[in-house]
Amino acid sequence: MKLSEIKIAEWFLRIALSAGFLSASADRFGMWPKEVSAWGNWQNFVNYTKILTPAAPDSLVPFLAYTATGLEIALGILLLTNFKTNWVAKASSTLLLLFALSMTFSTSIKTDQCIL
Repeated sequence: MKLSEIKIAEWFLRIALSAGFLSASADRFGMWPKEVSAWGNWQNFVNYTKILTPAAPDSLVPFLAYTATGLEIALGILLLTNFKTNWVAKASSTLLLLFALSMTFSTSIKTDQCIL
């Protein structure tokens, strides 16, 4: 592969990851129609955060929800820039790993639990 092809693939990957982060955040604020929404509103997302963090005290759950959303929005925007690309990529992968681990250990890899 040529360097230009690698750069194009990198940009497509960054755009796709950014779209995923920003779309999920928009869903939490009710910006997507109900038919295509996973959470639909902030309270549903906070409830789901509680499911993913069963050991966290109830008073800490909203903070965790705000933190996850803030990081997704910030990283989603930064992925579309050339600002500290390597650091942003590592932070994004770490955030996704934390999401995957919390989902795996709190609901299992195969679950019949609905998000809402």
